[in-house]
Amino acid sequence: MNHLVLLFSLFLAQAFADKESQKKTQNFSSNNASHKRLKRDWIWNQMHIKEEIDTQLPHHVGKITSNVRNQYAKYIIEGEYANTIFKVEEKSGDVYAFERLDREKKAEYELTALVIDSRNNQSLEPPSKFIIKVYDINDNVPVFVQKVFNGSVPEMSPVGTSVTKVTAVDADDPTVTGHATVTYQVIKGDEYFTVDDSGVISTTRADLDRENQSTYEIIVRAKDAPGSFGESSTATVIISLTDINDNFPVFKHPSFHFKVPENISVGGEVGKVKVEDIDEPQHRNTKYSFVRGDYRDTFEIVANPFTNEGIIRPKKPLDFEKVAEYRFDIEATDPTVDLRYFKSGGPRSISTVTIEVTDVDEPPVFTKLPYEFKVKENDPEQSLGSVWAYDPDAAKRKIRFLRRRASPNGDYIRVSDSGILQIPKPLDREFSSSYNITVAAREILEDGRLSDLESHAQVHVIVIDVNDNAPELVYPEEPRVCENAAPGKVIVRISATDKDEVSSRGFFSYYLATEDSNFSLIENHDNTANITVKYGQFNRELAKIHYLPVIISDNGEPVLSSTNTLVISVCKCNEKGNFTFCEERAKQVGVSIQALVAIFICIFTIIVFFAVITLLILLRKRHKKDLSALGRNVAEIHEQLVTYDEEGGGEMDTTSYDVSVLNSVRKNGIKPEAVPSPYAQVQKPPGNITSGAGEMEMMIEVKKDEADNDRDLLPYDTLHIYGYEGAESIAESLSSLESGSSDSDIDYDFLNDWGPRFKMLAELYGSEPNEDFIY
Repeated sequence: MNHLVLLFSLFLAQAFADKESQKKTQNFSSNNASHKRLKRDWIWNQMHIKEEIDTQLPHHVGKITSNVRNQYAKYIIEGEYANTIFKVEEKSGDVYAFERLDREKKAEYELTALVIDSRNNQSLEPPSKFIIKVYDINDNVPVFVQKVFNGSVPEMSPVGTSVTKVTAVDADDPTVTGHATVTYQVIKGDEYFTVDDSGVISTTRADLDRENQSTYEIIVRAKDAPGSFGESSTATVIISLTDINDNFPVFKHPSFHFKVPENISVGGEVGKVKVEDIDEPQHRNTKYSFVRGDYRDTFEIVANPFTNEGIIRPKKPLDFEKVAEYRFDIEATDPTVDLRYFKSGGPRSISTVTIEVTDVDEPPVFTKLPYEFKVKENDPEQSLGSVWAYDPDAAKRKIRFLRRRASPNGDYIRVSDSGILQIPKPLDREFSSSYNITVAAREILEDGRLSDLESHAQVHVIVIDVNDNAPELVYPEEPRVCENAAPGKVIVRISATDKDEVSSRGFFSYYLATEDSNFSLIENHDNTANITVKYGQFNRELAKIHYLPVIISDNGEPVLSSTNTLVISVCKCNEKGNFTFCEERAKQVGVSIQALVAIFICIFTIIVFFAVITLLILLRKRHKKDLSALGRNVAEIHEQLVTYDEEGGGEMDTTSYDVSVLNSVRKNGIKPEAVPSPYAQVQKPPGNITSGAGEMEMMIEVKKDEADNDRDLLPYDTLHIYGYEGAESIAESLSSLESGSSDSDIDYDFLNDWGPRFKMLAELYGSEPNEDFIY
């Protein structure tokens, strides 16, 4: 039927075109006489052609004509598809298609028609554009834009809930009725879902449960308008049910049993209770609570947001000696479950929990934390108090206390083994107003050793202030006054400081030590005072600097005061009262007492050191000169006293030792009084031994026996004996020290005759007895 309508339209168009051509021809003939120039115009049929024509090529499209009367006229076409798809017969103007056309690829073609003179290719008429339209036939099947569609819908949604939308496209002309109309139909899964003509898929049941089936795969078919028998296409739609919170948690076990040591920390993990919630994790909001055996004050159950487990934690310390076992029931529920959809079986799940507490060796427990004591400063040694701890275990062992740390560091507070706190010396608040120590408590084991476990307590000692420091003047910067200052002129404002705490009774008191001065003091009642001019008119000729003693007292108990000297310079001033000249003060450099003591000790040590060195040098020189006075050198004396590889002659041998070499050359000498020698003295042999060679012999034998019998000494081949002086010697004393300290009035001038080597000795013994030697 449609084909007939199309052919009829083409026929009417052709007839209308012929009629118009005849009218134009008549008008041209009638007006030929009155117009010299002819009007030319294009004449052709409107061009249409069906797609996919199955007859033999080429296919006639239409005809282009012109009213040009020229036997050499020639028709040509130009454009994108001219002379390829479309060609024109040069003489008749018939246009032909040399390919089968597809409207879905291109629906119309725009070309340009020209008529030219074949002799010179000159255009006989202006070019004219025309369009060739391709008529559609229903030759395309609806095609889905994608092979697989995805959609989702919450589980338990009501009937008619939209899930997703599918789309199929028909390439035919939508302006032709029925050619591009697409209808949809669910051919698989229609018991759960349906689809409307617009492609929207919706639910057909309200009991879709994700926990039973979470994914559905349906097939949708698309075809042309109803009634047509064309081909169709299909697409797969995967629909996922999204989870809603419609299930309560359920305990995996009817009971749970845990063991935990009594020293578990508060907040530590006792154990975990597990539940099963078939909803997805984002909808698992389990809450745990106690049902029977209420221990809310001892334990808490906290849900792990990631695993949904219930973690049991102690809220306070456990004590095996008090409670060894806990038993209670807990409930798991989810307050966010949508009660409209929850499954049968009830919203409650209950399980029994048993917690067994095991005994452990615990450290001592202090009865009070922290400890605080107060003590007055400067109080003598006393006991502050005591700390106390006990063994919480059944053994009830004894406790020993130890001091661990102290602030400030030092032996200011001691802790006895029994926990008594003592101060070994008075505390000074000005050094530190408080003292902190850490006391450790450890159990004494059965074998007397100390346990490795210990607990600590902080002890805070506050030192109460005692008024033991007088206030001190805060010295201002060089007080000065004009020599012509008027009475009442303020010279300087003074203030004071006190190392003690500020008294609650009031301010410092200031007054002058003497009123006999040209200065006065006025208190400001704010812990300061003004020094003012009393009479005026200072005389610089009499005094350029005044020393003003100021007494400052506090209001503590007892009242303490100090006298401070204020140095005031009298200066020359101009008429405006500005200082023009002041004497330069000697800068005072303060040195602390500790520094002075240290300097004095260093100086004293250096003096003593040099004195000892000088004394030793002098004694050595005297000793050498005394030996020289004997007329023999030291080697000769040693030769008489010591022999090598020689056996002595016994007690009766008196010829082996010549004691005459010990005789003094002094004439008319008098035995001086025995004065202790600074040199070490060798103890003389006991008994009454005759002086002379026998005494010396006996002394040597005694020394030899001592050397032989002393097993701690190394063996000697040679025995040297020094510093021995025999009693009753005919040479009397050989010690220059004893001679110098005796009351002898012997004249030692003969030493000057012995030569230069005895010059020093002559000078020493030639001086007056009471003359002081300066080394």
